[in-house]
Amino acid sequence: MIRDFFLGFIKIHILHHASKEPIYGLWFIEELRRHGYRISPGTLYPILHRLEEEGLLKSYSENVEGKIRKYYKMTPNGLRIFSRVKEKMNELIKEVME
Repeated sequence: MIRDFFLGFIKIHILHHASKEPIYGLWFIEELRRHGYRISPGTLYPILHRLEEEGLLKSYSENVEGKIRKYYKMTPNGLRIFSRVKEKMNELIKEVME
């Protein structure tokens, strides 16, 4: 059950960063580690793929120092959904933190 909560937090964290700039897996694993999360590529990449299938993210590949890196960026639909998520989060945080 706790894992489900943390996976929800991770999805929100992904959307937050992808709304600002394109992200890629290894960078994001390190970003989550700075926040105390330990997540494997086997957990992260299915989340990224699911968010892409749902139309919230779009991926593209670039050659970086001879290696192909897959980036994920927010779609216009993703921005609309994330805006609604933030509204609901603010409402919930106010209620829970009272």
